Amino acid sequence: MALVIFSRVGTMVEDRSVYDAVMKLYTKTGDQGETSLFSGGRVGKDHPRIEAYGAIDELNSFLGLLLTTPLTESAEDQLRAIQSSLFAIGSVLADADGKLDHDASSWATAPIESWIDAMDSDLDELRAFILPGGSQGAALAHVARTVCRRAERRVLAIDGVAPGIVPYLNRLSDAFFVLARAINARLGISDPEWRPGG
Repeated sequence: MALVIFSRVGTMVEDRSVYDAVMKLYTKTGDQGETSLFSGGRVGKDHPRIEAYGAIDELNSFLGLLLTTPLTESAEDQLRAIQSSLFAIGSVLADADGKLDHDASSWATAPIESWIDAMDSDLDELRAFILPGGSQGAALAHVARTVCRRAERRVLAIDGVAPGIVPYLNRLSDAFFVLARAINARLGISDPEWRPGG
């Protein structure tokens, strides 16, 4: 299903009618442990490319969960924009042969860097290692950070990744770390600190 969705997103530059197409929820074509790549051919569902865009899809799902917690309107807007970017990245990863036109601005790092800087400007200086937790929202942001790091590793394991995607994921995981701190700060909760020996 994710491949079908990513394939449809990837065609958005040329054909917006795909958004109105009826999508079948099951095709039975993957019942033997294989799936189709958008560019053609079938591979095992444990293929590195499938692992890569599956990890992106998983990250997007965690952001959906994070969005169910109380956040500032600005953070909600940023996370929804990131979800859209992750969908675009997934469509690129599903298009192994580059048959679709893609807009690389979808994964530009500058907006993420600006968001990091804006959040960080309101936080106390970081003087210790931070343990995940404090509040539920912060803990979920840390989960998103670690899933993002795994997605980055999965993407690095495949060939022909569009320029800019790896830097975007690298920056994104930093943003989730800062977001976790910002969520705790807004709630007046101290970040749990790790100290040697205790």
